[in-house]
Amino acid sequence: MADRFRVLVIDDDPGVRDYMEALIARQGYEVFAAADGEEALEKLAISKPDLITLDVVLPGMDGLQTLEKLKQRLPDVPVVMLSGHGQARNIVEAMRRGASDFLRKPFEVEELELAFQKALEKRALKQEVERLRGRARSETEMMLMTGDNPKMREINEIIEQVADTDITVLIRGESGTGKEVVARNLFQLSGRRDQPFVKVNCAALPSELLESELFGFEKGAFTGAHKRKLGKFEYANKGTIFLDEISEMHPSLQAKLLQVLQDGVFSRLGSESDVHVDTRIIAATNRNLEEAVADASFREDLYYRLNVVTVHLPPLRDRKDAIPLLVDQFLQKNNEQYHKNLTHLSPETLEIFSQYHWPGNVRELENLVRRMVVLGNEEAAIEEIKTSGARHQQREEANDPMDLGSLGADFSNEQGIDLKAISRRAAQLAEKGVIEKVLQETRWNRKAAATRLQISYKALLYKMKENGLSQKR
Repeated sequence: MADRFRVLVIDDDPGVRDYMEALIARQGYEVFAAADGEEALEKLAISKPDLITLDVVLPGMDGLQTLEKLKQRLPDVPVVMLSGHGQARNIVEAMRRGASDFLRKPFEVEELELAFQKALEKRALKQEVERLRGRARSETEMMLMTGDNPKMREINEIIEQVADTDITVLIRGESGTGKEVVARNLFQLSGRRDQPFVKVNCAALPSELLESELFGFEKGAFTGAHKRKLGKFEYANKGTIFLDEISEMHPSLQAKLLQVLQDGVFSRLGSESDVHVDTRIIAATNRNLEEAVADASFREDLYYRLNVVTVHLPPLRDRKDAIPLLVDQFLQKNNEQYHKNLTHLSPETLEIFSQYHWPGNVRELENLVRRMVVLGNEEAAIEEIKTSGARHQQREEANDPMDLGSLGADFSNEQGIDLKAISRRAAQLAEKGVIEKVLQETRWNRKAAATRLQISYKALLYKMKENGLSQKR
């Protein structure tokens, strides 16, 4: 039948492997085998088993070491250990490392059948519990994304429409708006929910390390590559990979990613053979990709491949109606985590929250609520908000080039108002505001900023110095 349980047999004795394969197949399972731990781990990237039998004595990496690696990779897949010796020390250690059962060779067929039945029933029960927990988490996360806001209702509709498909989704929004929450909801509501969800932060590693992290490498591919390493795409086979901050990926890696998107094929570093994967890709960015395409830091063809369905997450300042709901959820979560009992915030605090501009978005709100729960009061966090809000207001006022009333006061005297001086000053303030905005959007990449401003690099440096921006990073 098409949905038979799959069993991986790991044993270095060819005769035992043949016997086990025949015996397990007669019980109605689908079987595949590996001669040692290394081969077994490689086969996991191709096919995920529902159950594993593992010999204690193996060449190279022994059975207990292999068990530990298997449980790291597939913590929910039961492993039945087999041994011709059955020392108490091995049995205890195997169970400590996560084995579901331990059989001594030679064993009766009924013993193996019972071990399989117990392991699979226990696994089914655990999966049901996890499914219910996952549904509860998903419902909670969906609540965090709601509120009486048309943009969020539109986002929820998009998620429901595309979640149970293999379509690529690009999630866009400022830092802290909840892009990973959207990605995980897409995963939880998809048909791949029982397969791996692998997250990769593309900004966390330099390009040469990110390539090996994503695509893996062969033994000897470079200095220090002592053995083959599988990449995140192989771990995410049949599942979903979430590429966070994808705009930070180097163009050379973007070309390789484009091939995976188009054909589901890539090669490990140092390999001449192709690896085929079936992986859904969800990407996220807080940058303007159109501008990145314009300044050639992001490939145009990859942009169009990723931009099939786009979810635009609004900043928290544009959906403040959600703040009371978010506060309630964060209070409940952190009270449970830290064993505290701060059940609600004062109306005064909620009013301050509603007036604050939230540069860190939902993440900043969660951190503030967590601090209030841990400290047991609201004063320190409120003082921080007030200070940050005052600084924000000062920056807004300093960068407002249209405050002509104050300009008029600055340039007036007994002879009248100097309109030319006001005009020059207004132009200077406007220029400063535009330059600073572009520098912030390009993360103070001066070359990119000069390109966007359509001036030379030297001219930008001069204007930055003239406007007091030369010390910014």
